[in-house]
Amino acid sequence: MARDQAELQVILQEIVGDAKVYFQPPTNIIMQYPCLVYERDAADTKHADNAPYRYTKRYQIKWIDKEPDSPIPDKIAALPSCTFDRFYTADDLNHDVFNIFF
Repeated sequence: MARDQAELQVILQEIVGDAKVYFQPPTNIIMQYPCLVYERDAADTKHADNAPYRYTKRYQIKWIDKEPDSPIPDKIAALPSCTFDRFYTADDLNHDVFNIFF
């Protein structure tokens, strides 16, 4: 059974501690770094006998930090159903991107 976004928010907040966690932040928000940003980006539906029987949402999680060797990405990667997608730098900030079915 799929869990809801509020439950994922709690789990992510526990991982990052005092850092900010933003869910689908609007473009006019000024983010404080380091931070975690996540959003819904896909879903997976399993079918049997031509009918859907399981629907699971996928979220993209980005850890954004000035520190390139933060321990937070390792903690995110340890979550069940989580996979590492990519790493990149932008505006002198390091971005670790993950996908999680939740």
